[in-house]
Amino acid sequence: MHKNNKRNHKICVGQLELSVSSIYMDNRKLILPGLLLSIVILAASPPPGWSQLGSSPSNEPTIVDADSNLIIEMYAGGIEFPSSMAFLGPDDILVLEKNTGQVRRIVNGAMLEEPLLDVPVAVKDERGLLGIAVTKDNQNGATFVFLYYTESSRDGDDLEGSDPLGNRLYRYELVGGKLVNGKLLLDLPASTASHHNGGRIVIGPDENVYLVVGDLQDPGQTPLNHITTAQNIANSLYPDGTSGILRVTQDGNPVDNILGGRYPLELYYAYGIRNSFGIDFDPVTNKLWDTENGPEFGDEINLVEPGFNSGWRRIQGMADDPDRINGLVSFPGISARDESLVGRLQQFWFDLTGTSGGQYSNPEFVWDNTVAPTAIRFLDSDVLSERYENDAFVASYSTGYIFHFELNDDRTGFVLDGDLADGVADEFNEADELVFARNFGRITDMAIGPDGYLYVLTIRGLEGTIYRIIPADNNNQL
Repeated sequence: MHKNNKRNHKICVGQLELSVSSIYMDNRKLILPGLLLSIVILAASPPPGWSQLGSSPSNEPTIVDADSNLIIEMYAGGIEFPSSMAFLGPDDILVLEKNTGQVRRIVNGAMLEEPLLDVPVAVKDERGLLGIAVTKDNQNGATFVFLYYTESSRDGDDLEGSDPLGNRLYRYELVGGKLVNGKLLLDLPASTASHHNGGRIVIGPDENVYLVVGDLQDPGQTPLNHITTAQNIANSLYPDGTSGILRVTQDGNPVDNILGGRYPLELYYAYGIRNSFGIDFDPVTNKLWDTENGPEFGDEINLVEPGFNSGWRRIQGMADDPDRINGLVSFPGISARDESLVGRLQQFWFDLTGTSGGQYSNPEFVWDNTVAPTAIRFLDSDVLSERYENDAFVASYSTGYIFHFELNDDRTGFVLDGDLADGVADEFNEADELVFARNFGRITDMAIGPDGYLYVLTIRGLEGTIYRIIPADNNNQL
């Protein structure tokens, strides 16, 4: 069951920015992510007293638990501002470069000279080449690669004032070492803001495609310029595919109309999400989990049931005030406006048939002081020790930490005690006991390889690196 003995945290509209100001180098490609590299996340430079863990003398990535018998090795480098990665096979990784729009392939730790694909992307702030997932069609042997990116007419033209063409989900086929036959699956808004585009993709146990999209709102902007009912503001704009987790078939079609209402509401698996850089399925229960980024407070980890309402823009973090929860927008039945006749009839029909949707629950974990969580991964392998098998690992962009969470018996929450028993890290160093590894710089993604090792995608300065965590007695080190 979801925890309900939580403290109430007031909501406010704050700032969480991952901003990369880039310089346009020629008429074709954006070569560098900038003379001015501005990656600003609240708590991006942890304040004094953030952690009692300290740093290793070399400032190299380090496993915190000395008894784990694990080590960290550099697997590949030389990547320009990587945003996400996915495995094609053993020692075969696809990595996205956010600002160049290139899909790079890394085989046995070495990056191939030519990209598999080069697409024109808008690059301002959180726009760019953002998400990837890979799946194989066992019937015909085809390999499909799903990409989510902010498409533009040419790289970086949004820095010159041009509007992006859209935040778009494509399906490509891997043929002859190139990604070809691109098929547009979703065309979502992108022009109203350059922040909170989300972008993580995962293929679910049902073989459908899950994509998380933020609220497409620039932090600190007044007045707010992009408000929909998916952000729990009644009588606002109809949901437009933002502020939620969308689910489509591998051909881009709706799966089930969980929430009711016309397109694109029928795509929503969950809503009320400010922004997210991490979703993954529990390999034991097949339940979806996400990480969510708060404003000045309230970074979250959530168990995402079908029809889940995460509460944003009314709630961030924990809430136990019934009035606040009752004030959330309730789907299904919202066809155009909260009080429309069509909406009322749909609400009556869904109530009559017992279809559920629009259910709020508190997060399974909250950082009151933001750590900018990115990837969440379940380690469906015992090669790092049975101790970690099927546990959750969550990366932090701002601290360079990887947090380790053991799940409870019914896998609906975490095993937490002491000051963390309420599921909230109130102080800067309160979550230190959960830190599994540190000193990674800024972590943008993680992946579990076919070999069962944990791979970590990071940025230091302008360069991206992939590390992997392996047993100390592993005989196949690079």
